[in-house]
Amino acid sequence: MGRERPRARGCGSRPRWLLGAALLLGLRLCAELRRADPGVPARRAPPPAPPAPPAPTPGPARRASRRQVTYVRSGRRAPPGVAGNRTPQPSCCAPRGRPRWKGPRWHIELQPWAGPAQSLDEEASRFLSYISTTQIACDHMSADSLATDSSPTKKPWLVCLDDRFGLAHQIRNKQCRLYSLGLGSDDIRFEVSMAHSGCEVHRFDPSVKSAHVLESGRLWHHRLSIDWRDPHPAVAAQKPQSSTKKLGSILNEFGHHKIDVLKADLESAEWKVLENLILEDVLEQIGQLIFEIHLHWPGFEVSGSDGSVVRFWYSLLKELEQKDFRLFYSYKDLSKPQLFLKRDIFNASSCYTLSWVNTRWR
Repeated sequence: MGRERPRARGCGSRPRWLLGAALLLGLRLCAELRRADPGVPARRAPPPAPPAPPAPTPGPARRASRRQVTYVRSGRRAPPGVAGNRTPQPSCCAPRGRPRWKGPRWHIELQPWAGPAQSLDEEASRFLSYISTTQIACDHMSADSLATDSSPTKKPWLVCLDDRFGLAHQIRNKQCRLYSLGLGSDDIRFEVSMAHSGCEVHRFDPSVKSAHVLESGRLWHHRLSIDWRDPHPAVAAQKPQSSTKKLGSILNEFGHHKIDVLKADLESAEWKVLENLILEDVLEQIGQLIFEIHLHWPGFEVSGSDGSVVRFWYSLLKELEQKDFRLFYSYKDLSKPQLFLKRDIFNASSCYTLSWVNTRWR
């Protein structure tokens, strides 16, 4: 008889203990996963005959992936700048409150009506009270040209010389600059007095015979008319010697960045010139304003009902106040007819001289 071969070990004996070891390993792995992420529900049993899983990723990458899934599950919108948001976001942050003005303004902000009736009486009463009440006290004012008789050519052009506003310091250091805007005025004693005090004075008047004349070393006369509009190119080309320019344009041409005093006697053109100074932010370059205002008619290119005209005047002066200008002197010219928009009301004169100081000027 041939030798009996030894019985081969059955094919099912080894897989049983290997399968048991694999099962124990899988249960331990599930327990570790549940401890690492309690939000993942435990599975009752592994799926039958699962395919061979890929090699596990390193720990940090797996945690980053899990955070991303959790973030998506939360349903929150991605904040600007996080990964995955490719839309460029605007820079932060716009300042709150009133925005800084950039670019030209086209109109001033009108103040509310003085009363519900929107009448001339209401507007005139508010306006006349406003221009007759000083807003700040000035202890030292020049009075060289203050009228001492009834002559209509003598007018009180007053500046504030308190040290807190800097004009007196500029005069002492011979660094003061004054612009005088006029229309054929023969009385230039105020300009001469300021030039003798130490100011560099520029007088603009279309009646000056030459384009630029220097008198006594510090007083300039310029044949220029101040307007609130840019001249039409065709007119400027035909008449290059009779220049009409805005004040901002003249400042740029002369290279002057500041005016310590601006005096204006423009015979009813003052309202539109003042509006232009406001809209183009020229006021920031001015220390003190001395304006003669005329009330017997609306003024050049000012239209509308009488009530709306006075409302416009009042709104212009309130813009000065918003720019930190304060009225320190008001003069009612009793030598002029007492007419207010061609009416005899409120004992108002047709002409007032007002002086403001820029309280931020140093």
